[in-house]
Order: sequence, then C-alpha cells, then structure tokens
Amino acid sequence: MTYPGPVTFLLFLLLSAGSATWAAIEEDNFRFDDTPLEKLIEYPDWFKSSFLALDEDLEEAIDAGKFGIAVYFGQKRCAYCKKLMDVNFQTPDIVKYTREHFDVIPIDIWSPEEVTTPDGRTLSQRDYAISLNTNFTPSLVFYDEEGQIALRLRGYYPPYQFRAALEYVAGGHYQRETFPTYMARGDSTLRFEEGDLVEQPFFEKPPFNLDRTRMPSTLPLVVFFEQGNCHACDVLHTDPLAREQIRRRFASFENVQLDMWSDTPLITPQGKATTAREWARDLGIFYAPSILFFDEYGREIVRLDSVTQFFRLRNVLNYVMSKGYLNERNYLVWSARTRRLLEQGPGEMLQRMVPGANQSQ
Repeated sequence: MTYPGPVTFLLFLLLSAGSATWAAIEEDNFRFDDTPLEKLIEYPDWFKSSFLALDEDLEEAIDAGKFGIAVYFGQKRCAYCKKLMDVNFQTPDIVKYTREHFDVIPIDIWSPEEVTTPDGRTLSQRDYAISLNTNFTPSLVFYDEEGQIALRLRGYYPPYQFRAALEYVAGGHYQRETFPTYMARGDSTLRFEEGDLVEQPFFEKPPFNLDRTRMPSTLPLVVFFEQGNCHACDVLHTDPLAREQIRRRFASFENVQLDMWSDTPLITPQGKATTAREWARDLGIFYAPSILFFDEYGREIVRLDSVTQFFRLRNVLNYVMSKGYLNERNYLVWSARTRRLLEQGPGEMLQRMVPGANQSQ
C-alpha cells in the first residue's frame, strides 16, 4: 500500500482508527512525561546491525533496491526517543514503508566509538552528531544514493507527520521542493475552519516591530508560530505553559505569538517588513507550534519545532536565560555539561544562573 503524500496518510489514519480512538492516540502523542527514563531504550530488531561504516551501509542499501539510509541519533534515556520507538515504529504501515525504502542505523550521540560517514570521514559518534547540529533527540538524517542529505528531522513528530517525511524523501520530493512547502500543501488541503489562538498574559500585543538591528533589545525574544484548531498547540498551552515554573521564566523574554498562516504585518528582528505567513515560510516553519528564540541583536539562538513538553521547554529557557549559547552552540552538549556540574555539587552562583537545569532532554 502506497500513499502520495501527507494528506492521504492522515485520512488513512482517521478512517482506520475511528474518531474516538484517533483522539486518544493523538492526545498520548503530545502529552507525556518527558523526564529522562530509568530504563534504557531498546531498538527495534529490524534496525540494521552496522559496523558504523555508513559509506558501505549506503552501498548495501542501494544494492538492495532501497532509497538510501536513515541515520537515527538518539539517547538511551530520552523520553522522546522512546515515543518514536513505541508509537511510530510500532505502527505497522510506517514500519513496512520504512523498511522497504531505508536501512535505519542507530547512533548514540554520546558514544566515543568511531563512525565512517557517507562521505568517508572518520570521527566519533559524538562528534558526528554535533557536526550535524542534532540539538534535540531523536534526530534522523536521511541520505540519498549519492550520499547527500535529503532531509533532517530534529525531535519527535507524531505518526502522520513522520510518515509524510518518509514519503517526502522516498518519493523524491526533496529534489523539487522544500519540506515546509510539501507539508504546507497537505496542511492547506486538510485545514479545518479557522480558530482563535490560545493566548497567554505574557504575550505582547500588536503591532509587532521586532527590529533589533537599529538598537539591541534589553531582553531576548521568543516567537510562537501557531495555528487555529491545533491540538498540539492546545497541549502546549494547557500543560507546559500552564506551569508556574515555565511562566516565571517568560518574564525574562519579549514574547510574541503569531498565526503562521495569517497576513498579520510585522517587522522581523532583522528589520524586514513582512507578514507572519511570509516570515514563517522564510524561516522554514512546518510544524505548529514552533518556538523560536532570538538574542538581543535579533540572531536566532535555537528553535523548538517538534513535540515539546515540560522538561525540554524548561531547559531550553534556562539555556537562553543563562546565555549558555555564547560558550556552547549545541544545546545538548551544554545541557549535559550543566547536569554534570549540578550532580557534582555546584555553588550557589551556578544554581542562580541556571535554575532547575538538571536534565538533558
């Protein structure tokens, strides 16, 4: 069974599961405890057993008639990685499609073990993960038959969006259009009636002049790209954004909420006059909600554009508030280093600098 794109697969899920079952599945995909796991994750038995010579793995996949390889970057105690294993990689159609088109090869982002990349470089798994800017796990990088990257996914996505990503690559769409464009075509077909966004008291009111080129701001900027009738957006507002620990942190930011499909006028942090829709397109936004962080000069620091729960959001806020990005551009490396310092018994100054930063999700 094949599907031409994101629209067909979502309809397939809706028809197969039924509305009540689908609602329960969807709720579970977005609302879960994202604290680090006590029990280590186990990979599916159909993941390729590799000697981590990815150039050879790619050749074997092509010889077997597959599109290429998908390199999975994960952590053994990552709740989002477990979600990918327990939900997406337990969905029969997704498993079948993935195995038909890709060999999946797991990488431990903290391992010192060597890996040979598709272009023949040899480096540690850790350095390989950092070189590809895998700020969040799980991350997947899809390589085509030429050893070129066709798509990168950072974070956990629910089944219908994940399946759309597989089809985008295996169907060759990556050669003709960007992934946000591909997804937008599906979203525009499936768009429900427009709905109001869930507001927060710390959101700024329009007009939105976010220009930071003329004069730096005194606060970093957070921009929420959302859409109406968005279940993932509703979960964000009713769970992590409803917690006092999170809400307090947003007092240290300038906070803006935008409908990613609207023609709301604004001036970007780089001083460009545009609309919310055009800016979202220029930024490559394809997932709602996406949360983007900018520094006082309007430079993007980090973005959360996949499923996000409490601990991940809290720790990214700490990363930006403490200016950890000035010394470490990779969020996961910063987070792991901070956790180790805390476990060793940090002084009061570090505790004040990074309040509650004790996870690396």
